[in-house]
Amino acid sequence: MDRTAWIAVTLCVIGLVLWELYLAKQTPPRRAPVNAPASAVPTLAASPSAPPLATAPATALKPEAAAPSFPEKIETLSNSDVELHLTNRGGGIREAVLLKQVAERGQRVVLNSQECTPIGAITEQPLAPVLAEFTASPQSNSAVQFERTTPEQITIRKKFFFPQTTEKKDNFVVGMDVDLLNGGSQLYVNSGYFVALGSAAPIHPRDYPYYTRLVWCIAGKAKGIDVGWFGGGGGFLGMGQRAARPFYQENIAGAEWVAVSDQFFTTLVVPLTAKADAVWGRRFDVARAPDQKLLGVEGALGMPGFQLQPGQTYSARFQIYAGPKLYHRLAQLPNNEAEIMDFGIFKIVCQFLLNFMNLLHSWLGNYAAAILALTTIIKLGLWPIQNRANRSMRQMAALSPKMQELREKYKDDPTRMNQEVMKLYKQYGINPVGGCLPMVIQIPIFFGLYKMLSQAVELRNAKFLWVRDLSQPDTVAHLSLLGWSIPINIIPLCMAATQIWLMAMTPKTGDATQRRVMMFTPLIFLFICYNFAAALALYYTAQNLFSILQFYQNKNQPMPKLEKVALAGKRKR
Repeated sequence: MDRTAWIAVTLCVIGLVLWELYLAKQTPPRRAPVNAPASAVPTLAASPSAPPLATAPATALKPEAAAPSFPEKIETLSNSDVELHLTNRGGGIREAVLLKQVAERGQRVVLNSQECTPIGAITEQPLAPVLAEFTASPQSNSAVQFERTTPEQITIRKKFFFPQTTEKKDNFVVGMDVDLLNGGSQLYVNSGYFVALGSAAPIHPRDYPYYTRLVWCIAGKAKGIDVGWFGGGGGFLGMGQRAARPFYQENIAGAEWVAVSDQFFTTLVVPLTAKADAVWGRRFDVARAPDQKLLGVEGALGMPGFQLQPGQTYSARFQIYAGPKLYHRLAQLPNNEAEIMDFGIFKIVCQFLLNFMNLLHSWLGNYAAAILALTTIIKLGLWPIQNRANRSMRQMAALSPKMQELREKYKDDPTRMNQEVMKLYKQYGINPVGGCLPMVIQIPIFFGLYKMLSQAVELRNAKFLWVRDLSQPDTVAHLSLLGWSIPINIIPLCMAATQIWLMAMTPKTGDATQRRVMMFTPLIFLFICYNFAAALALYYTAQNLFSILQFYQNKNQPMPKLEKVALAGKRKR
């Protein structure tokens, strides 16, 4: 490499180190805790004239709620997959314990923070929830009912239960029936209420902020915000500055469901009797470790109001999915719940790759083996196309001396030079972009794999050699540099090494500037993929090894001869 190339390589390495320092800076020391009482669990206030939905001013903070004056009582409802801890404070799900999902230090994954509103609790204003005591009465092994009567003689009944299903596993659906009976003598008016979604928080200390989201679905399309939306920003050179926003609230038209979600798990609430007409969320600090500050999101969905004459009953039905984002399970649900996966424009590719990977895993019994098998099948499918691309590149390499002559001859006339080069390609029947076709085909596959693997909960805790979790970077050590800890990830380094090896084998085409730019591609990929899931780096490393094998095979074949092709004659009139 010349001096310019070495300078560029050095700058790329420095950029990678600075990027790691930036990521480390995104988890600063946690702020000193503030002694404040836990937020109260809301209940539906039976007021003859409930206030309408209102958006609080952007500077408002969540007010402190008074501590409950009654002891908390917990009822347990469980099946083979999830254990629900239901509280009498607001009559909701205090936490959902996923019995088959292991978190850090061997503990079970728990959805919803105890400091946040219980899932399924009802309130008029989620920003200032009011706590009321419900009486719990277990009805069977699969149902618990809560009840309370307000001073206005409005009886509120809430029943949590596991719906009947033929599925033998992955049963994370919970039903919630809400009934209000007007036992008083006056008209009861409620102009809208909110149902709490609970909260979602990062699973790992280095999770990206866009993993933790508040999501809602309208007409089969998911929309949402992540925890980064709430933070302030200085903008660029003073432009685009904005202050921190304490909460999010929006009136929406006919949402099929609303959810809080992290990278792999979600709590998703579907209103079955009427669609949601509002969404609310706020960001909160998660105390994970003394030297870290993580950010979670709490949410609620708004429901339209109603009126009750004396003796009338209002009924609402909700379906709650509290569990891992298993695509095959979510796709079986009838209200577009699978849109929580956020596959984006590569949805079809992601769905196919995820289903195919799970099929291979059912045969091989190991997800690393399934990813390697998936890579093999993709490469075999692209093998003939790659062969033609390799032949086109070798032809262009053979044509390089003639192209260099044209560049020297027409160096003062770039337009004429390009015309002559294209004429030269045409004379010898060479497609100058033929070598790019396999790369173009692999772009949707690569991004589809990235979107799929970044959310595939199946890969959690899947092991491969030294890798303890294929869904996370394969960090084996940390390098201390200027007071910062930089992770050492082996598979991305192997990916970059194989890509450099592959580029060294590729026939040299184009001018020196183009070759110098292409030389930095491995470093760019390393820069992008360094902290991605080990599964993605494993796929790309295996793909590079297959490409190297194919280049060795093509290299042993005779060099293609340059022969001018016969141009088609003009048609006779």
